[in-house]
Amino acid sequence: MAALLRTLIVFPLLLVTVHSQFWLPNPFRGSNDDQDKNPGLKLPGITIPLLGSIGIGGDTDKADQGANPPFETDYKGLWMLLSEDSGANAMHVNLLPNNKIIMFDATAFRMSTLKLPNGECIPYKDDKKREKEDCWSHGVEFDYNTGYKRPLKMVFDPWCSSGGLTADGILISTGGWKDGTRTVRYMDTCEDCDWKEFQYTLADARWYATQITLADGGFFLVGGRKSFSYEYVPPEGKSNAESIKFPFLYQTTDIEENNLYPFVHLSSDGNVFIFANNRSVLLNPKTNKIIKEFPILEGGSRNYPASAMSALLPIKLYVKNAETIAVEVIICGGAKPQAYTLAQNSIFIPALQDCNRLQITKPNAQWKKETMPTPRVMGDMLNLPNGDLLILNGAKQGTSAWYSAEDPNLNPILYSPYKPMNQRFKVLNPTVIPRMYHSAVALLPDGKVLVGGSNPNPGYNFTAKYPTEMRIEKFSPPYLDPALAVHRPIIIEEASETTLTYEKNFMVQFRLGESFVDKRDVKVSMYAPPFTTHGYSMNQRLLFLGKVDVRKVFPTVYQVNVVAPPTREVAPAGYYLIFVVYRGVPSKAISEEKIEENDGKTEKDSGLSNAEKNNNAKAKPKKVPVFCKVNEHYTNL
Repeated sequence: MAALLRTLIVFPLLLVTVHSQFWLPNPFRGSNDDQDKNPGLKLPGITIPLLGSIGIGGDTDKADQGANPPFETDYKGLWMLLSEDSGANAMHVNLLPNNKIIMFDATAFRMSTLKLPNGECIPYKDDKKREKEDCWSHGVEFDYNTGYKRPLKMVFDPWCSSGGLTADGILISTGGWKDGTRTVRYMDTCEDCDWKEFQYTLADARWYATQITLADGGFFLVGGRKSFSYEYVPPEGKSNAESIKFPFLYQTTDIEENNLYPFVHLSSDGNVFIFANNRSVLLNPKTNKIIKEFPILEGGSRNYPASAMSALLPIKLYVKNAETIAVEVIICGGAKPQAYTLAQNSIFIPALQDCNRLQITKPNAQWKKETMPTPRVMGDMLNLPNGDLLILNGAKQGTSAWYSAEDPNLNPILYSPYKPMNQRFKVLNPTVIPRMYHSAVALLPDGKVLVGGSNPNPGYNFTAKYPTEMRIEKFSPPYLDPALAVHRPIIIEEASETTLTYEKNFMVQFRLGESFVDKRDVKVSMYAPPFTTHGYSMNQRLLFLGKVDVRKVFPTVYQVNVVAPPTREVAPAGYYLIFVVYRGVPSKAISEEKIEENDGKTEKDSGLSNAEKNNNAKAKPKKVPVFCKVNEHYTNL
């Protein structure tokens, strides 16, 4: 085992963890504070110059764009069928640090296509109190390379639940329906791990709630049907006696609700942006006070059942000496008020067609509106490693919920947020599989997107107009155009540094088959894999890192030195995928594994926030399991 001073150990094609510090790190001082003053990289017998000293240079802190524009392509993506049968409907999805994806459904249906192992069955009582047995698996660990699925056992119903990864890569699922509504579940990454469930952990029922990670590593859990409150997920095996009332949720509830699964994003100052229905606020999780209210987003409702899509635009950390690190929210689609009521009478009105951006760190932030190529409700929105966003799934008419939508939106949309207005949207190749209510997606380490789920039926129905969908697809975005393969960086993992510590430099080496490279065209991004359900990817976060320099090491081999995120407000400790991006074309992700050590602080002397007090177990030393190398052959899929 490596010395304790090492915080990360490389294991290919896992994820990367930012080393957590118990005290808040110093404020961001800019991306060049720790840059190496030596103008060249010294190796035995040779000195390798910076790219800038051989005519390949430029100021990396000025424009968002590189020296050259991203490569343009007419390629509109490729759909591939990965698996005919996922075992359980992919209502909830999360990529884990062991290269597997957890997918799970509700237990209420008492049905799937995969039995529990060894003939195991779970006893339960039906609505008439009759004794029954459930022998089906309602969740799987899915290998996205081979399609292999391992059945998982879930006792307390996780239907329409929330979730996220801890700093140690453990998936925590919260809430659900009936016997699962106050449950917290834990899924670790060992080869035979299964769910650990604690039924009465939460103070309030959490059905259609949202869970995000705070700067201190704790989980903030807000909303749910008739739960106008929030709470902090307690340590494993403990329970919350009470929640914190949140009148904002009551105020944003209309006759159709339209504020379930609220959109929640951690800002770069540690405050929490919360959007429900058409209103939004900024909450200080340390004082539990609303410190700002934003303008109303006109045009309709945006949360379940009027389900829009929301994400953070990429957070840019290469702006020199930034006093405020800008954070911008985007919300696209949704439905008109009363759309759900009309849908219950088989009247399906068009979904909303707008996209709206709000820079929440601006003093007088205002929504900026633009128009998508097509209307969309209950779609999904993913950050891509090159800074674009992918919009996919959902429908053009109606709302979320059973039998409540028509006209599947089969075409993904690529959104390039930094192109000029009216040039940002690109319609991509359609799938042949409608992905309606209860679909989900995940960005994979190779840059492809896994797509699964769809079940707008109360149960498993394979003959309905929009049947229960068990097929799993992969979608290759335009940057995977085969014609761009020559421009795709290849990270040399064994030659790249293994340690990420807040505000410190680290190095990544990569191959690139170009005769001339301008260092301004090289970027490094890091991505937090989210928990995705009902069209919302909780905890999703993409950052472009501050770039110190790029050096040419050998012909076609380059080294980029970048700065880790400045604080855990900007990037909470946890597992991230790291990509090198050259003119819009990303590499496959580098991946690392974390060993965290205690810094000696205690709850009494550390000035912990509410979330930290409820999650103080996170501060204890914990060694993450060592994972084996996974050899992946994407060209075979």
